[in-house]
Amino acid sequence: MEDEDDPVVEEVPIHLNKTLAENLYVLQYPHKSATSTFDDGQVVNCCVKPINQQIKVDYALNTASKNYDSFKGEQFALAADGKQRDKTQKLTFHSGTMDKQSFLSTKPIDDVSRYLVCVLQDGEMHATPLKCIALMRQTFSYFDKQDKRTKAEQKAEQDADGVAEDEELTQVTVKFARQENEKVRKAREKSFNYLSKMEAEEPWCETFWHEKTSATAELERQKLVGSGGGPSGSGRFETDNAALNVKPVEYMDMLISKEKTDRNIDSLLPSRVICMHKLKQLPLQEQLKVILTDAKVITSQQILELLPDRTLAPEKVRRLLPQVGWLIRGNWVVQSEYIYPDGSVSGTNGVAAEQMRKARDYIMYRFTKCDKLERQQLVATTQLPAEEIREILCTMAKLNTADRTWSMLLPPNEGFQCVDEQEISDRQGAFWTARSDKFNEMERNSSGGSGAGASTSKRVRKRSTRDS
Repeated sequence: MEDEDDPVVEEVPIHLNKTLAENLYVLQYPHKSATSTFDDGQVVNCCVKPINQQIKVDYALNTASKNYDSFKGEQFALAADGKQRDKTQKLTFHSGTMDKQSFLSTKPIDDVSRYLVCVLQDGEMHATPLKCIALMRQTFSYFDKQDKRTKAEQKAEQDADGVAEDEELTQVTVKFARQENEKVRKAREKSFNYLSKMEAEEPWCETFWHEKTSATAELERQKLVGSGGGPSGSGRFETDNAALNVKPVEYMDMLISKEKTDRNIDSLLPSRVICMHKLKQLPLQEQLKVILTDAKVITSQQILELLPDRTLAPEKVRRLLPQVGWLIRGNWVVQSEYIYPDGSVSGTNGVAAEQMRKARDYIMYRFTKCDKLERQQLVATTQLPAEEIREILCTMAKLNTADRTWSMLLPPNEGFQCVDEQEISDRQGAFWTARSDKFNEMERNSSGGSGAGASTSKRVRKRSTRDS
């Protein structure tokens, strides 16, 4: 229902662009303010590690600024590279003063499949998936280099002066590496030490940095907007009506993985319980069977509300219901063959499925005649143990503690039946009438058999034929 107080102002078409999907990185600087940005900063060096998705960027410092401390900058450079600079070693600051600041990236999240970079152009939004989100934080590696160089110089001075202490003899224990299995290997590859080692071993790859005002940067930005276009040459997508014009239900199916959803839900549900998502994939007759089995006793309106597809015509549902259930006094009950299929036995005493179906059909027949049943009478008629009769009654009835009788889970609903249901009820009533002779015979046998077991044949002792 549309809300008049909140009208739709504008509809914006959204296009998915994958031109830069495998190479699009977003660099974030969490420690920089909104006014202090690097939009106009000069990049003197940039390199990446493609496998680990790591980026290192060096920004030049304005050493000629009045706010720059030249003395402190020279001290930092001297502490990092030392007085006697080794030509084979790469210098931290080539100019002899701290003339740059370095930023190293970290990944805040591993899965960025839910994030997009969007560009709004000509009334259309163009979305490009991300490859990585990188948080750029300033690194002070020259301090570590200073500590390492200082320790090396101190050790060299001690060795030169001959004041190095004699090494004490220590006991060495030899350990042999265990042969790891697949599970141990996978656990080791997920450890922090292993990941840090692999990250350190990957070499840096130097890259070219193009200014945002350069022609190359402008060409790359154009790739964020879909190429190809309509007759106006505006650079819009050639929309695929078959792919975009889908129903909301079909769109949700495209977003949610059915296999993953079913596997996760099925692991949490009890046995013989089907989730609504999997119920939707079953044929209509199977859906009705599942609903009747789980609900035990249910009305036609409730069945229509529980079906996954609410657009089904009620007439179509009512045509299939008699194939899986019985309409007893306005309420639907699943047929006995679905409760006790061929080859199965009862869960209490292991009674065969055929006997359980006969007893259950008789109980349903009795409920078409009266509202309440006594379990002892049913035991005498069906010749089944009381536990089995209780198991059958629990599939459709409830116990009245006041008089110890059993009645249907739902009260009679005959007064609210439609024309189609009345016709179904009349046809099924003819079926129960046809089987009434068999049920009456069961009752007569149970009533007449009580005294049959009282008479027992007398044993007559044969006279001996031996001569006395």
